[in-house]
Formats: sequence, C-alpha cells, structure tokens
Amino acid sequence: MRDLLAVMFRQRRVVLISFAAIFISALLYGWLAPSYQAEMKVLVRKGRVDPMVTPTPTPSPQFERGEVSEEELNSEVALLRDEDVLRAVVKATGLADERGFRIFPQDSVDIRIERAVRRLSNRLKAEPVHKTNLILVTYASSDPARSAKVLHSLASAYLERHLQLRRPSGELKFFDQQTAESKRSLDAAEFRMADFIRSRGVVSASLERDLALQKLSEAEYSGLQTEVAIADNAERIRTLQAKLQSMPERRTTQVRTADNPLLLEKMKSKLLELELKRTELLTKFRPSYRLVVEVEQQIADTKAAITAEALAPVQEQTTEQDPNRDWAQAELVKAQVELQALRARAGATESLLANSHTTAQRLATDSIKQEELLRDLRAAEEKYLLYAGKREESRIGDALDEGGILNVAIAEQPTVPALPARSEWTFALLGFVFAGTLSTGLAFVIDTLDPAFRTPDEIIAYLGTPVLASLPQKRALGGRLR
Repeated sequence: MRDLLAVMFRQRRVVLISFAAIFISALLYGWLAPSYQAEMKVLVRKGRVDPMVTPTPTPSPQFERGEVSEEELNSEVALLRDEDVLRAVVKATGLADERGFRIFPQDSVDIRIERAVRRLSNRLKAEPVHKTNLILVTYASSDPARSAKVLHSLASAYLERHLQLRRPSGELKFFDQQTAESKRSLDAAEFRMADFIRSRGVVSASLERDLALQKLSEAEYSGLQTEVAIADNAERIRTLQAKLQSMPERRTTQVRTADNPLLLEKMKSKLLELELKRTELLTKFRPSYRLVVEVEQQIADTKAAITAEALAPVQEQTTEQDPNRDWAQAELVKAQVELQALRARAGATESLLANSHTTAQRLATDSIKQEELLRDLRAAEEKYLLYAGKREESRIGDALDEGGILNVAIAEQPTVPALPARSEWTFALLGFVFAGTLSTGLAFVIDTLDPAFRTPDEIIAYLGTPVLASLPQKRALGGRLR
C-alpha cells in the first residue's frame, strides 16, 4: 500500500490534472449532449394460427395453450434488427441526411445509408423481457423527438415486414387460378359422366351388373331345376308306360253262383212223369218190355241231367274299369304335358341365359368405364373443393392481414422522452469513477516508463549491491530541485 501511495504522490500532478480534465469533460458531455432514450414494447402472442399451404385439406386447428417459445422470441428480436427493416427506418426518418451523420459529404447516398444503418444497429437495443412474452426495444440519441420517431418508424417497418413474411405474395391469386382450372376439370368430368349414362343407357352400371349377375345365377339355378324335372318326368313316363302294359283294362268286381230253379223244376216234373209212366207200364208189361226199357232209360237220363245240373250251378260276374289303369293313364298324360312344358321352359331358360350373359358382360365393361369416370369425377371434385377451401383460407388470411390481425402487437407505443436517459448526478458519478480509474492508470503508466531510481530498494534490485546511504531530494522555492 505504501508503494502504491508513493506512486500516487510522485505523480500527483498528472493524477490531479487528468482527473480534473476527465471529470470536467464527463460533466460537460452530460450537460451539453444528453442522451434521450425512447422505448417501446412488442407483445408476441399466439392469437391466430395461419393454415399451412399444403396439397392436402387443412386439418382443423387444435385448441392448445398458446405458449411462445424462446426461439420465437429470439426470431422476433432478430426480425426487429433485420437490415432491411433498419434500412427502411433510415430512409423513413432521414438519418443518413442529418448534418451530424454526414462526416464525409462526398460519399454517395447508398454509402451514407449503410453507415446510418450500422450506427442505428449499434444504438438500437432489442431484448426479451425475462419471464414474459414482451420484447423491449430502446433507442437513444441526443434528440428526444428523433428517438421517438425512429422507434415509430421501426414499429411500422417491423409490422410490414412481418406481414410480408407471414403472407407470401400471390397466394390468393394462385388459388383463384387453381380453383378456376379445377372447376373446368370438374365440369368436363361431369359432362363425360352424363354423356356416358345417356349413350349407354345405364344409371349405375355396377349396381345393374350385380343385379344382372344375380338374375343370371337365379336363371342358371332354374335351368338346372328344369333339367332335373325333365329327367324326372321322362323316367316317370317310361315307368307309367311299362305299368300300363301289365295292367288289365277291366276287373271283376262281383261273382254270384246260383242254381236254375225253373230247369230243375221242369226236369223233376219230367222225372216224375217218367216214373209214373214206368209204373203204369210195369202194371201192363214186363220189365224187359221195350217201352219199359225206354222209359227206364229216359228216367236214368233225366236223373243224370238233374245231377249234372246240380253240379254246374249258374255264375253271374260283374266287371268295371280298373282305377289303377285309369290313374296311370291320367298320370301318363299329365307327365307328357309337363314334359313338353318343361322342355319349352328349358329352351326359354337357355335363351334367357344367353341374353343374361351378354348383358352381364356389357354391364361389366360399362361398370369398369363408369368407375373410371367416377374416379375422375371424385378426384376433380376433391381437387375443386380443396382449392376452393384453400382460396377461402387465403382470402380470410389476407383480410386479417389487411386488418392488422397478427401474432405480434405493439404493447407500448414509443413516446418522446422528457428527461435524459442519465441524470447529471449519474454523469457526475460515472465521470468520477472513470476519471479516477484513468488518472490512476495514467499515473502508474508514467511512473513505470520513468527510468530514474526513486528508492534504495530499486537500486539494490537493479544493481545487486547494497546501498550505504541515500539523500532525499529537496525542492527549492518555486518547485525547482536542488
């Protein structure tokens, strides 16, 4: 500490002069050229979500909490300090043409503008406010009105630049053109579909094809059933014909057996007469008489006839048509008629199958063509609806942009500062600290550069020999050394 104070005492004149000069200069600068700082605050928010320009429909936005990230705040800070924005501010405020900035009058306008942009970038400060969505922008100059004017111009240029970046130019015009082209494509696809329906005579070829295939399947099944029925009836006819050959036309239903009473009565009467005649003849003649023998022979013949008549009674038979044969004949006729009908039905079914096959093939071809036309129509419709939706989104976005509805807003407008950024006491304190630091440093520098020996210790350190005695320097009157 003694050595430090010794340096200060040795160089006290330099310290005092430099301290006074620097301190007075700082006071004069703070009094004659005060710095007026204007400030504004920019609010970064997520009050609006712009739809993405994609070739697909824009999904509905999800309602999430609109938190602003640090990257977004830094992006807005970088946009505030963008050279194009600063260049627009310089041109709007005329900073390049002010007398204080025209150090080199012979320079061109572009050079003066670039120098003014550099100075503005150095003086302009933009930084996010801690734990907020605000950006604090400050600008200081010796003119308070100019400071506020610069920030006003910066706000206008920043918002305009923000609009340019958020909404590319020509987007609405592009979507208008694409919507018109897609509408023409949709009209052409609808015309082709209507012409196809009118020329082919179908409304829905795929549906009609399915119905035709269903009817074709039913017709094929009916044809198979008809063939089975034909085979069944043919076999039935053959069986019935074989049975009819073995069946009689009539059958006996009743048989009655009885004697012939009139014949037996006559024959018994005749026998009685013959016996009476034989008895009469025996009374007159001998048994061997011819007449008696003849009568006995007649009696024997009559008895034989009566016995034969008793052994062979009279039979009465009743016959009628055989019902089985009648049923078989009726069934045969019915089967023959049904066979003819089934054969006619089989022929009609074959014709129907041929027509159904032809119709199904034609409808299959028409369905393929109609599906292709439907795909083109749906694609054209989806394209038209997509571009119409995109056009409406672009129109809404442009309307919002024209109305100034952005995700950034000037939360605090710049005002003309009435007081300087630093007061006189601040300049006095800064001047005191700055003057003390520089004067102390200057004293140590001069003392270090002085080649003279000031203490015995320096001689010992330099020569390496002991010092036997040292005489202090005395000053005469007037400050001269003696």
